[in-house]
Amino acid sequence: MQGPWSDGVPERWSIRPLWSEFRRGKTLGDGSEELLSVYRDYGVIPKSSREDNFNKASEDLSKYQRVSVGDLVVNKMKAWQGSLGISDYDGIVSPAYFVYRAIGRIERRFAHYLLRSKEYADHMAAISSGIRPNQWDLDPAQFAVTPLLVPPPAEQRAIADYLDRETAQIDAFIAKNEELIALLTERRAATVARSVLRGIDPKAALRSSGVSWLGDVPTHWRVSRLSRWFSVTLGKMLDESKFASTVGEVLPYVRASNIKPEHLDLTDVKSMPFTRFEQKKLSLRAGDLVVVEGGSVGVNAPIEGDMPRWGFQKTVNRVRSLRGDLTRFLGYQLDVIREAGVLNMIANVSTIQHLTAEKLERLVIAMPPRSEQIVIVDHVRRATTDIDKTVQGARRAIDLARERRVALISAAVTGKIEVGVAA
Repeated sequence: MQGPWSDGVPERWSIRPLWSEFRRGKTLGDGSEELLSVYRDYGVIPKSSREDNFNKASEDLSKYQRVSVGDLVVNKMKAWQGSLGISDYDGIVSPAYFVYRAIGRIERRFAHYLLRSKEYADHMAAISSGIRPNQWDLDPAQFAVTPLLVPPPAEQRAIADYLDRETAQIDAFIAKNEELIALLTERRAATVARSVLRGIDPKAALRSSGVSWLGDVPTHWRVSRLSRWFSVTLGKMLDESKFASTVGEVLPYVRASNIKPEHLDLTDVKSMPFTRFEQKKLSLRAGDLVVVEGGSVGVNAPIEGDMPRWGFQKTVNRVRSLRGDLTRFLGYQLDVIREAGVLNMIANVSTIQHLTAEKLERLVIAMPPRSEQIVIVDHVRRATTDIDKTVQGARRAIDLARERRVALISAAVTGKIEVGVAA
């Protein structure tokens, strides 16, 4: 029987169709079940964990399914992402899930690792279909005949024990790095906030800004609307249906998705026509700041060098200094204000939030003299550089650990490595 694995498996292992080990469960029927509908990823959260409930119970639970410890729970739309496994809890799940009762003798921990391995995730993708990946549906008939690798019982337990130990160590390593990233991210944010709201002179006299999100600021700083120091220009409306009849030169443009915190990501760039007037009005040059207008409002990036023959879309506001003040300083202050939730509060709301040019111009900020702006920006850059490098290193370590975890599980459940079997 051909299976998801790429090559041969140990001769002592058998290959069985999934239906020989698991059988579909039934719905609740009359809707009298009292358990909350609590589920996450492939499995079920205990009834007692109400604070973790992601999905409120429907009034009509007749199509919901009861889950018992040891049942195979499959998210039919995300099985191809590895969203399936053996439940450790009792509960119920919505019709978006398949539930299978264990009827064979396959070790539940081994089955969990096997079905969540990369090989089986790829297999789920192959037997799922739909409009696009996040709307794919798993074909239950093909899932039922999925070939399962089944080692002898003692070897199943040995593999599960081995993976429990090894993945626990990897998970602990990942958790420590995630804690480090959280700590450093918090330290970085505090450093930036202190610098761009209080300055770097600890002896500076402070006064009330009169603005809740600014608090006390140095007495010699000016507090006013952003438009006092900067101009704000909204980008061009995108209308692909009119491209053919639009007069102008087709040029690349910056859109909201290109703007990442403190940098531009131009790996995915689109183009549209710009007239000569629009090219002049919507230019991008060194010293400008581009700010997300719609979606992740307030995320901003500095333009490090002139970008001739580029424009920007309506989802982006361009901020340009009127008299030489540093947009980089403004960008740091916008980051602090954004993290405090202020920009979301003032943004217009329709289907998504919008930080219009008018709203941004009226935002009250605190600005030191230009000479002090330069010193503060330099201080923030130096103070955050080492933090950023350490965070990047921790993220790379996490990525490598996750890759090792995937590879280790695949190797173990397909018999590529010997884990030893107790006599």
